[in-house]
Parts: sequence; structure tokens; C-alpha cells
Amino acid sequence: MTWKPAAAFGRLRQRARLLADIRAFFAGRGVLEVETPYLSMAGATDPAIQSLSVPLGGGRRWLHSSPEFPMKRLLAAGSGDIYQIARVFRGEEAGRHHNPEFTLLEWYRVGFDHHALMAEVEALIRQVAGDRLAAGAQVLTYREAMLRHAGVDPFQASEMELSRRARSLGLDVQGSLDRDGWLDLLMSTVVCQAFQADSLTLIHDYPPSQAALARVRPGEPPLAERFEVYWGAMELANGFHELGDAAEQRRRFEADQDRRARQGLSPMPLDERLLKALEAGLPGCAGVALGVDRLLMCLGGVDDIRDVLAFDWERA
Repeated sequence: MTWKPAAAFGRLRQRARLLADIRAFFAGRGVLEVETPYLSMAGATDPAIQSLSVPLGGGRRWLHSSPEFPMKRLLAAGSGDIYQIARVFRGEEAGRHHNPEFTLLEWYRVGFDHHALMAEVEALIRQVAGDRLAAGAQVLTYREAMLRHAGVDPFQASEMELSRRARSLGLDVQGSLDRDGWLDLLMSTVVCQAFQADSLTLIHDYPPSQAALARVRPGEPPLAERFEVYWGAMELANGFHELGDAAEQRRRFEADQDRRARQGLSPMPLDERLLKALEAGLPGCAGVALGVDRLLMCLGGVDDIRDVLAFDWERA
């Protein structure tokens, strides 16, 4: 046990400069900084996210894993463009790239689609990165990235074909995965590892099964209007052309609950206030969440999140 901080004070000063630069970036673009509650009566339904809760007032309140839902309520109420720098909480194991409590930058731009927001995310990262990044970003569709670096078509390959391809690439998988599980494994362990280390890579247009809270664009195949941003192999940001259909959002929440049940997880209380806000009308917008701690890791050239945190999970 040690009482001393994990990160050097130089890293903490770098964090302070980054937060000031982020605020200056949004002030220059007229985007309003907001704060929303960290505790909520609803948790994340996504089975991949483990929400943390605390007893309060004779019941339970959930520490938010993202400020997304209350920010969308502000948008529906007429806030216009907004951003937030928030501490968020997820019950995942701590490791080199994960801490159960971390800092998330989330923002929403009214009238933007996912392509317009991708360009703004790149602009922000380049502004704070200076000469640490190579000029130009690689922009690929999800299908292009998987074909180029994993040799599979994510829209055509069967679950068995994905499994065989993963194993042929040397991935030793214990237990069973569903189709999206194999795709996620290939993306995280094969595809993103091939991205150029000193460059940004932007991936867009995902399978509908991975839409999360994004709109799905009809076509053959239909495409989720979602994107991710990587610095080298490090995933920094996840964004959507936001779904505004309350009925479809409820359907996705209920599908999450079904998946939770199949995995032996307890159901989560739905955010009925969000659904009411969507019924009232969410303006057409795009939103993105960017990991501030991971961005600091890239800026500082370090590969352990503890090096950019004053007190990591084990020292908290």
C-alpha cells in the first residue's frame, strides 16, 4: 500500500493543459459546457457495460457510465450544442488501458451527421496534439478495414467463417462467441493493431447489430451511422449520428434486456425520462464520447493508464 500518487506531477500538469485546451476549443465554436448528475435511477442496459450502483434513499442509484442520456434530455429541451467533461464509472477490471473510474469528454452537435462530427473530432485531437501526429488521417469503412487487415467481409462471413479466420490468424479463443463477439475480437486484436502508430484512423458505417444508439441507414446492406477514432491501435472515441426514434430506442433497450437474461445478468431499470425526451423530439444531431485519459496516454507516449492518473483504482 502506498499513499503517493501514481502519475508524475508533469503528467498532471499536462492533464490540466489538455482540459484548458478542450474548453478553449469548444468556446471558440460556441458550444456550451454543461454538467449533469453522476447518479441516476437508470443504469446501462448494454450487457457489455457493468454499471455500478450505490444504496440511497431506501433504493439504489446508478453511477453513470456516460452522461449521454441526460445530455440528450437537454438537447430535446432546446439546449443547442453542448459538451461535458465528466467522471464516469464502469465495473470492468483495471488494466493498462482501463480504470473503473475515468474521464470522458462527450459532446453533441445539432445539425451534424456522423461524417461532420468525425471531422470535428479529428480537428480537436490535432489541435491538442500539435506535431505528435502525422499529417492526414486514414478514413475507412468498417467493411474496408476488416477486408484489408483481417481478410473477411463482416457483412457476408458466417459465424463459422469468422471463427476459422480468427483461429487461422493465431487467436486462441476459450469458450464460445457469437457473431459480433468474433467481429469485436478481430477488430481489437488484428485490425486496429495494423493501424499506423503515429496517425489517426477513422472507421465508420458499422453493421446494424453494432449500432448501439446510432441511426441505421437503409440499403444493401443496411449500415449503422456510427464511427470510431483510433490513434495508432488505441481506441479514443466512439460516435453516432444519433437515434431519435423513441419506439426504436425502447426496442433496443428491451433487446439488451433479453441479451442480459441469456447471459445470466440482472435486468437494468430503463431510463424512461430519456424515452419521454425522445418522444418530445430530439433535434437531428451527432454525438461522440472521447476518452480523456487515453488521449493523455497518446500525447505522453505512455502505454499504461496509471501513468496519467493521480490515483488509479488500486490507490483510490
